[in-house]
Amino acid sequence: MASAAEQMAANTSWAALGKATDLRNRILFTLGLLIVYRLGTYIPVPGIDGGALREFMDQASAGIGGILNMFTGGAISRMGIFALGIMPYISASIIIQLLASMVPALEQLKKEGEQGRKKINQYTRYGTVLLGTFQAYGLAVSLQAGDLAHDPGWFFLTACVITLVGGTMFLMWLGEQITARGIGNGISLIIFVGIIAEVPAAMAQFFESGRSGAISPAVIIGVLVMIVAVIAFVVFMERALRKIHIQYPRRQVGMKVYDGGSSHLPVKVNPAGVIPAIFASSLLLLPTTLATFSGSQTGPVMSTILAYFGPGQPLYLLFFTAMIVFFAYFYTHNVSFKTEDVADNLKNQNGFVPGIRPGKRTAEYLEYVVNRVLVLGAGYLALVCMLPEILRAELAIPFYFGGTSVLIVVSVTMDTIQQVQSHLLAHQYEGLIEKSQLRGRSGGKRRGKRNTGRR
Repeated sequence: MASAAEQMAANTSWAALGKATDLRNRILFTLGLLIVYRLGTYIPVPGIDGGALREFMDQASAGIGGILNMFTGGAISRMGIFALGIMPYISASIIIQLLASMVPALEQLKKEGEQGRKKINQYTRYGTVLLGTFQAYGLAVSLQAGDLAHDPGWFFLTACVITLVGGTMFLMWLGEQITARGIGNGISLIIFVGIIAEVPAAMAQFFESGRSGAISPAVIIGVLVMIVAVIAFVVFMERALRKIHIQYPRRQVGMKVYDGGSSHLPVKVNPAGVIPAIFASSLLLLPTTLATFSGSQTGPVMSTILAYFGPGQPLYLLFFTAMIVFFAYFYTHNVSFKTEDVADNLKNQNGFVPGIRPGKRTAEYLEYVVNRVLVLGAGYLALVCMLPEILRAELAIPFYFGGTSVLIVVSVTMDTIQQVQSHLLAHQYEGLIEKSQLRGRSGGKRRGKRNTGRR
């Protein structure tokens, strides 16, 4: 039988959104900051030759330029101040999380509560500046080598690096403000809006290719069906769980005796989320990005790397798959689901898996279960990320539809809708509490009047 909270959640309607003032203000605040982000993608970096950049991006839009454009919301095609996007911050946060699971000093900081979290966030910002400076300098040098700058030289390099790093730090601040005062995860929403903003132009280009005869109608229908099927598959896999039965014994607290109960420990089929795909994409796209903008200045070593590890090449697909699987296991065991910590928490709460001794045996059992579940999770991530790459290489689709973008869009949409429903449910609870208080006051006044009359 459903609990009262579950019944209330089921009866929560979106019509209550107009009455939830706080939620409405949060949504408007989030939309306002996202509009600021979109406007920033149209402000160009100083010193860029706009005509040469447009010609270059028209040639590169079907390849690596389309991939970069997708993650930056079109900022890199216009070389806007947000051309680096939020990826340096994401890479820095992933690196800090991985180091926190391996370095004892950082691991101790994680256990110090709010102060430790602030310190780790500070380290993440420092890492963002370092990564952003490195990427911005590489991008500025590549732009200069590709004859895309009006006045090449140290002044252009300095202005470009400062502008791009400043844009990334401003995006990081926007994301933190959305998370604190808006709705949803700010960093994820920035990536989400960047991807969604490029969808209409990409679809228009895709249908134009079909109208001109470059792509057959059967391929167009097949790609649309594939998009719907991939989205449905991602939603199903992101909600899939492996439930581990947990038993709690009868215990006595003071003079009270509490009966034992049972619960379950949910293990997601994909505990690492979209992190493995993002990290693998970032590492594989870095040399290709620099080589793309450097144009004819590419050296023999970089030319060899591009020949074997360019997007769509067999070695690129093989290494992409291997890195996704590696990061799925590594991130899960070291960050998102540490079996030793989960086993210790169960032991401290007097919970146990039936038939498994608490402590080390429980940790070994959890590791066994997680490893088997991750076979499906890592395979699912690799399949979703590889399928669009293969279809794009085989069918010559003129725009980039990546599995990573689908994972991000679906995950962020589900998370944001869940947070909106949580706020609506909290608003409904507040309304019930206010009604109960008003009834109590009115009832008290009536009883007082009746008593006065009897006297």
